[in-house]
Amino acid sequence: MIAAVPALRAAIPFVLFHHERWDGEGYPTKRAGTEIPVEGRLLAVADAFDAMTSLRPYRDRLSSDEAAKEVERCAGSQFDPHLAEIFVAAHAASEIVTELALAGAS
Repeated sequence: MIAAVPALRAAIPFVLFHHERWDGEGYPTKRAGTEIPVEGRLLAVADAFDAMTSLRPYRDRLSSDEAAKEVERCAGSQFDPHLAEIFVAAHAASEIVTELALAGAS
């Protein structure tokens, strides 16, 4: 989809690899650690947090605190531990804006 937009073509590797896992158990290539572009590792944390805090037809959303705890729990397995640590610290400092916060809910 983004390949059709010239200005977004540089982001293709980041989108492609954001389902890889730090421990190498992700997809599509089972890359691990720093083999995953840093932008893909960052997108993985942001995308997972968004998915956890968004309402889905099959489950309720998690609170941002619950989702941040899950990011922390999965640091070193699913997520880059350094990026997860930074994300959790940013969340604790109220620097992460969620859909619920934008809507005025908690």
